[in-house]
Amino acid sequence: METTIQKTIVFGVFILIGFLLKRKFTSKAETQGLKKIILNLALPATIFIALMGVKIDQNLLTLPFIALLINGLLFWIFPFVLPMVGFKKNTPEYRTLRLLLPSLAPGLSCFPFIAELLGPNYLAKAAMADLGNKVFVLIILYCVAMHWYMKLSNNSNQKQNRKLKSLITTLLSEPVTVLILLAIGLLSFGLSFQNLPNMVQDVLQKLSLLMTPLVMIFIGLSVKIRKDQFIKIVSVLILRTGVVLLISAGIIGLMGITIREEILWLVSFSLSACSFWPYAHIAGIGEKEKQEYGSEKTFHNGLAINVLAISFPLSTVMIMGVMLNPSLVGDPYRIILLAIGCIGIGVILTFWVRYQEIKDVAKRTTTIGPKQNIWMNKTSF
Repeated sequence: METTIQKTIVFGVFILIGFLLKRKFTSKAETQGLKKIILNLALPATIFIALMGVKIDQNLLTLPFIALLINGLLFWIFPFVLPMVGFKKNTPEYRTLRLLLPSLAPGLSCFPFIAELLGPNYLAKAAMADLGNKVFVLIILYCVAMHWYMKLSNNSNQKQNRKLKSLITTLLSEPVTVLILLAIGLLSFGLSFQNLPNMVQDVLQKLSLLMTPLVMIFIGLSVKIRKDQFIKIVSVLILRTGVVLLISAGIIGLMGITIREEILWLVSFSLSACSFWPYAHIAGIGEKEKQEYGSEKTFHNGLAINVLAISFPLSTVMIMGVMLNPSLVGDPYRIILLAIGCIGIGVILTFWVRYQEIKDVAKRTTTIGPKQNIWMNKTSF
C-alpha cells in the first residue's frame, strides 16, 4: 500500500509540474505536439513491450469484444439519460454528448496507472481491449457522425465511401495498432522481446520510460476550469461513471472474476476519459458545415472541448481513487454500491442545475417586470 501511495504522489507531482508549465505552453500546437509524442512514440513502445512479454491465449482475444460491449451499452443508454439532465433530443449539444460519452481514451488516462501499479501483463490486456474501443471510436462513431451530418444536410455525399476507406487506412497505419499487430505476429511465431536485436530493445525501452511522466504532464497542461456549463457537464460525467461501474459489475459477475488485479484493470479501463477521436470527427464536420452554411448544425464544437477538458482530470481522479482503495471495487456488489453513489451525486447535481436555471429565469422576470410598469405609467401621462 505504501508503494501505491508513493507512486500516486509521484503522478500528482508530474500533474502539478504540467499545471505550472501552462504559461510556457503558449499555443495549442505545443500541447498537441506533446500529445503526438505520447501517442506515436511512448505509448506504442510501452504496449509493444507489454504484449511481447505475455502469452496470447483465447481469453485475451475476447477482450476487444468486452470493450465493444462497454462502448455499445454506453451509446445505447445515454439517449435516455441526456434529456433528464437537460440536453434536449435532436440538438447539436445532444448529438455531441452522444458521440463523446461512449468513447474511451485509455492511452491517456488508465494505461499509465495500470502499467505502474498492476504491471505489464495487465497493461497488455488493456491494450488488447483497446483494439475493440479503437474500432468503435474510429470507425463506428465516424459512420454515426457522418450519418447525422448527411441526414441534416439533406444531400448525397459521393465521397463518403472514400472517406470511410481513408479512415480504415488511418486506423491500420496508426503506430499503436501497427505495433500491436506486429507483436501478435511475432508471438504467433514463438518469438519474445528478448529475441529482438539489443539495439531495438534498448530504443523501445527508453521510449517506454517516457510515457508515464509525459502523460502526467499532459494531464496538468490540459486541465481547464470553465464556469460555463461546468456543473452540468460534471453531472453528466459522474452519471457516466455510475453507468460504467454498473456495466463493469455486470461483466465481472457474469465472467466470475474474483482476482483483485483482474477487477482493477477492468474497472480502470472502463473509467477512462472520453476519447479525442470523436472530437476529431466533430471538428471535421464542423469545419465543413462552416464552409457550406456559415455555422455548425450537427454538433457543438465548444461543448465538445469543455467535455474533454473536464473529463480528463475527473477520470484521472476516479482511477487514482480506485487504485488507491482497491477494496472499493473488491466484488460486484461493492462496485454496484459505488455506482449507485455516483448516480446519486449526478442526480443531485442535475437538480441543482435545474434549480439554478429556474432561479435565473425568475430573477430575469422580476427584473423586467418593474421596468415595464414604469414605462406604462410614463406613457399614461
